[in-house]
Amino acid sequence: MTDESGLAGLNARPGPAAEQALLACCSVPEWARAIVAGRPYANEDELFAAADAALAALPESELDRALDGHPRIGARTESAISAREQAGVADAGDGVRTALAEGNQAYEAKFGHIYLVCATGKSGAELLEILTTRLGNDPATERQVMRTELAKINRIRLARLLGGSA
Repeated sequence: MTDESGLAGLNARPGPAAEQALLACCSVPEWARAIVAGRPYANEDELFAAADAALAALPESELDRALDGHPRIGARTESAISAREQAGVADAGDGVRTALAEGNQAYEAKFGHIYLVCATGKSGAELLEILTTRLGNDPATERQVMRTELAKINRIRLARLLGGSA
């Protein structure tokens, strides 16, 4: 029996099983396939670099697909992963929650997709401040910011997949 934990486990998993595990990190099959195709990885830094490169290579349509794997900031979610990442919103007051909901609507109206931010370790008030600032971006700038945030989220989720505490 193969040890399924850590980087060695990811390297050893059969392709379909590895892809399935990676889809919990980023919901884009093309991204997961690229990570699997690059195995074996000698260390986490090599894996993270491959994940970043695969994300950078995604066409815009696939980037939109990645957003499907993320709930709105501040929205109730059934995903334990997203709930953990957005834990700082749970303690936010009603005013912050309402402002986040309104900000999410304004963001989606302006940019045509959900507000994506690496929420891990941030309070509801911090996430609201970031949202308010990003509403000032032009669409091209915002798409680049969103890719950067998605890369951060992917790295945190990959570290968790490997058994890290990120």
